[in-house]
Amino acid sequence: MSIREDLEKMEQLYLSPFAALSMDSKGRFKDEEPCDIRPVFQRDRDRILHSKSFRRLKDKTQVFLTPEGDHYRTRLTHTLEVSQNARTIAKALRMNEDLVEAIALGHDLGHTPFGHAGERALDRISPTGFKHSDQSVRTVDILEKGTQGLNLTFEVRDGIMNHQTEGMPSTLEGKIVRLSDKIAYIHHDMDDAIRGNILKERDVPKEICEVIGYSTGERLDHFIHDIVTTSANKKDILMSVEVAEAMKRLRNFMFERVYTNQEAKSEEHKAEILMETLYEYYQKHIELLPKDLIRLMEERGESRERIICDFLASMTDRFAIAKYEEIFIPRSWQ
Repeated sequence: MSIREDLEKMEQLYLSPFAALSMDSKGRFKDEEPCDIRPVFQRDRDRILHSKSFRRLKDKTQVFLTPEGDHYRTRLTHTLEVSQNARTIAKALRMNEDLVEAIALGHDLGHTPFGHAGERALDRISPTGFKHSDQSVRTVDILEKGTQGLNLTFEVRDGIMNHQTEGMPSTLEGKIVRLSDKIAYIHHDMDDAIRGNILKERDVPKEICEVIGYSTGERLDHFIHDIVTTSANKKDILMSVEVAEAMKRLRNFMFERVYTNQEAKSEEHKAEILMETLYEYYQKHIELLPKDLIRLMEERGESRERIICDFLASMTDRFAIAKYEEIFIPRSWQ
């Protein structure tokens, strides 16, 4: 018996009856020889961790565009915090940690530069529309490894696709990541807003604090404990009614005071113009796109608009700005 089979047997003996077992995965698009050491979800986690799109997250905006300071979150640190929250919940509920971690690490791989400003710009200008959860699945299915894709399992892809509010994953592990994503961004966006003097702790309404705590740390701890307690021995991942309502009110408070704050978001319109300008430029100069993307258009019949979105979404903030300057800003004569 291989090490992988031993690990699969341990999952059967230890994990909750509601957990997704590696040995019961619905499989991949293309069949592969199983690894002799790693179960399938661990293997997916490793593929995501070693991908180029994962590394690029370190230079993509989370909420605050090009903030001055070393401690503001990026899309990568957001992803790691989602993963940590999700693993804590999964371990307490005896769910499949490998599956949870793979979904969490992959959920934002298709996110644009400049956070949701970049996403809004592409969705507005492209006739194909743009949604980062769809793009994340497209990234792992097609764009990674020179358009070979990562050939991930159904369960990981399903969790990535359905991590946003309107989605509903088919596994409890996917539902854990979906809630952990909300918890993470509410927690760290508030922490960053306080660091940037956009908010103060005392600004959070008292009726919310009375339910979930008076500091960012207390609220994070309360959310996680509530999910674990409410979901124990149930075939679902839930929050108590009281805490879910408090989280909804806290999220509304964050939209009012941070996500639509003119001071915090004053540069976002420039980022949107930059993305739209690059999109229009590559419409006229499609031949300048990377050869593997052009091959998708020529050999697989992908639309011009689709592959331009692929290219722009893959950019980091810094690369997008550099490309804009290279194309549109005159250089001094030497």
